[in-house]
Amino acid sequence: MSGWPDNIEHEARRLIAFLAKRSLMVVTAESCTGGLIAGALTEVPGSSAVVDRGFVTYSNDAKMQMLGVDPATLAVHGAVSRQTAIEMARGAILQSKAQLAIAVTGIAGPGGGSEEKPVGLVHLATAGRAGLLQHREMRYGNIGRDAVRLSTVRTALEMLGEAAGEDL
Repeated sequence: MSGWPDNIEHEARRLIAFLAKRSLMVVTAESCTGGLIAGALTEVPGSSAVVDRGFVTYSNDAKMQMLGVDPATLAVHGAVSRQTAIEMARGAILQSKAQLAIAVTGIAGPGGGSEEKPVGLVHLATAGRAGLLQHREMRYGNIGRDAVRLSTVRTALEMLGEAAGEDL
């Protein structure tokens, strides 16, 4: 891989190998990472056997149109919320052939944060065909846009491994 921190490269390779052994496919639904999770996964040779597709749904319209996020969810809870991450993950599963989905939505910064939703807040959710598997709220802090996004990729890869049953 080129340009990825060693730990992300290592985790992506390990995850792709594990998913391939289990014949599992994944789908990504990304907002604040803008496709970086799918990018990290598809850097690995042989990832086409594992990665079905990826959705970059940066705008609320994209979340609604591509993933079926309920407009009421966005109005009540906002784009950066547990509820939106869960709906994004469930929508990605429904719009793909994958068995597992990872969805992320957050505030990478440097602006856009508030007291309630500070820069560095990211909600991640995994879903499977049988329903929600996991939600995680991360508060990385105002560590810089690149660091928030890369930290989110690391957490997403970890969560996908957990959802697939990988013995970490």
